[in-house]
Amino acid sequence: MELRQLRYFVAVAEEGGFGRAAERLSIVQSAVSQQIRRLERELGVTLFDRSTRRVHLSGAGERLLPEARAALAAAERIRRVAADITTGDEGVLRLGGVQGPGDRIYRLLAALSSTAPRLRVRLRRLPVSDRLTAVRTGELDAALVRALPAAPGLELLPVWTDPLYAALPADHPLAAEPSPRLEHLAELPLRLAPREQNPPFHDLVTEALRTAGADPVPGPPFTHLQETLTAIAAGAPSWTVFYDVVGLPPLPGVALRPLAGLTLTTFLAVLPGPPPAPVRHLLQAAASAELPT
Repeated sequence: MELRQLRYFVAVAEEGGFGRAAERLSIVQSAVSQQIRRLERELGVTLFDRSTRRVHLSGAGERLLPEARAALAAAERIRRVAADITTGDEGVLRLGGVQGPGDRIYRLLAALSSTAPRLRVRLRRLPVSDRLTAVRTGELDAALVRALPAAPGLELLPVWTDPLYAALPADHPLAAEPSPRLEHLAELPLRLAPREQNPPFHDLVTEALRTAGADPVPGPPFTHLQETLTAIAAGAPSWTVFYDVVGLPPLPGVALRPLAGLTLTTFLAVLPGPPPAPVRHLLQAAASAELPT
């Protein structure tokens, strides 16, 4: 059974004849008659009573006409949905996510909902290497990544930029600085997670220190934020650098200061070339959400 046969069937039923249906469809009458006979053979029923000059639906034809109209309407809906998917107005955006900072992702997804309300987002949290692999293989349409200087086989499009913060003892002289500089902080032991846990962030900090003309003094490793801040407040003088994920955590004995000259950029990793429509909508949403850059 073909959709054109159903269209011919509906046209003949509505026009009351093969000739008028052929005119409506802009084809020859013989083509209409031939396709209707094929449809009747396939279905095993007679659709029209041809015993009079005007063609009438048979009993089977009357019963099948609403079904044919419903099938044609469903096919038209499929075409419309496919067109919307092509333009990115509808479909699924498979996005690799990151945690925070702050409300950035919530604002981004809210803006996306405004620009493309019928576009659904399937958010997946994966380790950064798995996120990038999933984009390369097509498992994800795009992925958010932080502090990554390059990703072979992918393009990195900047989405937003966040300040980085230094945490140091509140009674240290540098705590009086509103935005301490890296070269001054470098005299203190730096609590930084091992490189294998987060290579992009580790490299961002250590290379920024070296660019500032300072070699980092290794301190105890960064474990998680609350534990590290507690150790800075109570132990020997040291410092750490972090980005705000859920709000700056106040802690007695620790000063939190934005670092001068060092920020963290979050990128959207995509395949090279013109981005697909859902990704274009996401980039438009990032611009309209007025995320810091």
